[in-house]
Amino acid sequence: MRISRLAAIAGVTVLVLGIASCSSTGGKPRESEGGMGGGTVDTPRATIAMITHEVPGDSFWDLIRKGAETAAKKDNIELRYSNDPEAPNQANLVQTAIDSGVDGIALTLAKPDAMRAAVAAAEAKGIPVVAFNAGGDAWQQMGVKEFFGQDEFIAGQAAGDRLKQDGAKKALCVIQEQGHVGLEDRCAGVKSNFPATENLNVNGKDMPSVESTITAKLQQDPSVDYVVTLGAPFALTAVQSAKNAGSNARIGTFDTNAALVGAIQDGSVQWAVDQQPFLQGYLSIDSLWLYLNNGNVIGGGKETLTGPAFIDKTNVDAVAEYAKGGTR
Repeated sequence: MRISRLAAIAGVTVLVLGIASCSSTGGKPRESEGGMGGGTVDTPRATIAMITHEVPGDSFWDLIRKGAETAAKKDNIELRYSNDPEAPNQANLVQTAIDSGVDGIALTLAKPDAMRAAVAAAEAKGIPVVAFNAGGDAWQQMGVKEFFGQDEFIAGQAAGDRLKQDGAKKALCVIQEQGHVGLEDRCAGVKSNFPATENLNVNGKDMPSVESTITAKLQQDPSVDYVVTLGAPFALTAVQSAKNAGSNARIGTFDTNAALVGAIQDGSVQWAVDQQPFLQGYLSIDSLWLYLNNGNVIGGGKETLTGPAFIDKTNVDAVAEYAKGGTR
């Protein structure tokens, strides 16, 4: 399977505890200031823009950013991070980075069609572009040099298999952003291997609305005995929704944060599909440093997979300390 290609790359990453970074929206992009300890290379100073579709308040992106900051600190890179959940605005951030004369761009492709022109503009200026997290089906067509993430459909299939193993009868797959290709692929993969799956669209920008929508669905359909969410904050919200509805539905999710690790430990959430966001951020920046200084391209024209892997009660303690440090 394609997942095996990651092993050699993932093995080189050493996690050392540090201080978690915070999400940032608007204003001047924050330059590299976080990350974990380590030596610094003596290559020339470079500037790299990292542009994501982060929704404010989603702690998943803190992990991405911590990985990017760690690589930037090691590689003598000025990291300029910016984000916007709206694809046209994200494309504008890419153009701003181009106009500022950055040396490289790392970005997400949650809605590839909206990003095509901006990516082409970067390439026309000779600025190398790598993608991560979202856009695994689109990056090659767009001329992006590398991709770091998981195959979302395969990850969804793995979650569907897990539902069968857990004896589920009917599942909800909760999509917090309609039109996001990666989220849609996850639920498609779940349904592929566990056909008794129904998608439920919610507004991920409004967590009280997410809670009430899941609650209402569980009250309406008591046959649902498993809820699969696509992000750690939504899993924790689904736990509360199940309580509100008087439902015994179990909760599984994609992605982790420190609070989610605790929920797995106490049994509130059964498992999480881990795509290693710290690693995605780290490899995106480190790969651009390698390209700028040695012409290296990772992956041989294929995506470099950082997941999926399951975190559950059998192994959660092994990552708990890293989660407290803001790297898992």
